[in-house]
Amino acid sequence: MKITFAVMMLIINFIKAAFLSGLDTAKVILFTTAHGQDGLARISYGDLNENTASLLGAMITLTPGTTLIDIDTDQHELVLHLLVIESREETVRIIQRDFCDHLKVINGVLS
Repeated sequence: MKITFAVMMLIINFIKAAFLSGLDTAKVILFTTAHGQDGLARISYGDLNENTASLLGAMITLTPGTTLIDIDTDQHELVLHLLVIESREETVRIIQRDFCDHLKVINGVLS
């Protein structure tokens, strides 16, 4: 039952993130005269296995404003390109809460 709930929440959170990130990205592109600084950020994927980390990376890349650059399997981190680096902490927090936590339940790492 927990896995089913985690899958449903992951799908809902992904759709929500794609929509909201799309709006934010459109605002940055269309309405900001001086674009914020883009940059790279590292995010830990913790105890997720490599296949689940790849799924997480695909979900992140499909969300506007973020792109997976590398999966560092030694450090258990993803390297991301963020369109607006100033929102790094918030972006990492949202990814951890909305994606990683549910993937950990599905992967059997978190109960």
